Amino acid sequence: MSEYGLRDVAKLLGLSRGTILGLIRAGFVAPARGARREYRFSFQDLVLLRVARDLCAAKVPPRRITRSLKALRRRLPQAVPLSGLRIAAVGDRVVVAEGRGRWQADSGQYLLDLDVGLEGGEVTVQPHKEARNAARAAPAPERDAEGWFGRAAELESSSAAAAREAYERALAIDPGHLPARINLGRLLHEAGELRRAERVYRAGLERGAADAVLFFNLAILLEDLGRREAAIEAYRAALRADPQFADCHYNLALACEAAGDAHGAIRHMGEYRKLVRRAGR
Repeated sequence: MSEYGLRDVAKLLGLSRGTILGLIRAGFVAPARGARREYRFSFQDLVLLRVARDLCAAKVPPRRITRSLKALRRRLPQAVPLSGLRIAAVGDRVVVAEGRGRWQADSGQYLLDLDVGLEGGEVTVQPHKEARNAARAAPAPERDAEGWFGRAAELESSSAAAAREAYERALAIDPGHLPARINLGRLLHEAGELRRAERVYRAGLERGAADAVLFFNLAILLEDLGRREAAIEAYRAALRADPQFADCHYNLALACEAAGDAHGAIRHMGEYRKLVRRAGR
């Protein structure tokens, strides 16, 4: 079975790294782990990630998304069928068409219409042809914060600078849009604009966003700035927000070890291993 890394998935689906990790932490998909504990995604994971992202954007309740994805996973093929695969909304049902066969995934009001196929041996997941044609014919609506966020996520694979600008537009409309803030900070960090990235994260914290991912990303940034003690405090804040954050336990274990805190390093590495075993990774 083909496997894809985090970078591959981000490129194939047009999703940001932060969005993918958020969907994993929310329990919508559970990829395997490679020899170096990196995420390894199957074809099924690719489809489920894209569907989960669209359902989240449609404000479908998380519990309902999880139930629907479990039903969808049971019926998805292990690899891309040569005949292609299409997932579409038909009334209030999600219908999957594989070749000439059609089957219902689960009931619910979903907003997606995707073609999944092969191009040069690579997986492609994109809006269905009819949906693309309709989108091109329709006048461009004025974007709200969520619209700019979606546009930014699409741009990440082609232009990080344009994606940053779109995330900034989303935040200008809604400064409390946490996913846009997290993704903007990450892109600034990746571009080497560490001080600016820190300001973006800190602004979120000042608004009362006690979010685990926000603290986690800030901690990584602080480590890169050489501020280890501040990074450790940020990792601990992330774990207060989400004690089941396995990757945070792992990073904190390494930070504790570097700071000479052997007890803390052992404790958090133990928590990391326990969470990974429990998740079956």
